[in-house]
Amino acid sequence: MGLQHLARTTRHWNPMNRSLLLLFGHRTTRRFSLRSVFTNNSAEPNGFTLMELLIVMAIIAILMLIAIPTVGALKKSANELSAKKSIQTIEQAEMEYESTYPANGFACDLKSLGGEPSAGAPSSTGAQLLQGDVTSGHKSGYVISIGNCTKVTVNGTDRITGYTVTAIPETVGRTGDRGFCSDQFGTIKSDPAGGTNCTQLVQ
Repeated sequence: MGLQHLARTTRHWNPMNRSLLLLFGHRTTRRFSLRSVFTNNSAEPNGFTLMELLIVMAIIAILMLIAIPTVGALKKSANELSAKKSIQTIEQAEMEYESTYPANGFACDLKSLGGEPSAGAPSSTGAQLLQGDVTSGHKSGYVISIGNCTKVTVNGTDRITGYTVTAIPETVGRTGDRGFCSDQFGTIKSDPAGGTNCTQLVQ
């Protein structure tokens, strides 16, 4: 059609559009506008660049390194609290056991304080005073036991007059840091090294 046809059909254009026509001439058949000229139509990259992904991965790694020790410390603290609660529960069971079976005195093992009601009536060998999670000797990362029993013999029957209950970490530094001990007097002490050499009072 040529330049004359384009001039007739665009006689109502503003001066800027006429300038564009003169600039590009009759060799193009595309329509131009100010928006197409002054807008960058180049394709923008989608997603993340490799550098951005590496930065995000580095930040995540740093956050994990910060969080993991914190989670471990919280877990150990919860385990230690559970161990102290277990010792207190055993002490209460021992007092009830001695009251129920005065000829036997205290129990010298966890099994005597436990037992299932389905097995029959409570007895001195299964008083049914403790739940199975405690009498199993393993709870919340701690090993729990009763030992160091003292006794007297009355009419041919041994009567337990003293005992020591201990709770030590299954893995020192991982499941707990301190060991805990108590006895028939009910005073709980701790061993900072995680053993049974308990010398520090527990508040």
